[in-house]
Amino acid sequence: MEDAQEGKKRNTSAFTFMAWAAFGCAMLAMFIGIYTLKQDLPVKGYYAVTALFLTMSSFVLQKTIRDNSEDRHLDGGNRTEE
Repeated sequence: MEDAQEGKKRNTSAFTFMAWAAFGCAMLAMFIGIYTLKQDLPVKGYYAVTALFLTMSSFVLQKTIRDNSEDRHLDGGNRTEE
C-alpha cells in the first residue's frame, strides 16, 4: 500500500518478507507442538481449531483497527462512530 501524501510504500519488501516468514514459522511451530502433544485426537483437534480461530480473528482485528485509524486520519479526527 502506498502512502497517499508522499507516494511511497509504507513497508519495504524485506520487512514484508520478514513479517510473513515470522508468521509462517510461528504457525509451523504451533502445529508441530499440537501434533506432538501427548493427548487424544479430540484434544489436539480442539487446540488446532482454536489456534486457527485465534489467528483469523487476529488478522480481522488488525485490519479493523488499521481501517478505523486511516478513516480518522482522512477525516481529520472528526468522524463519529455509527
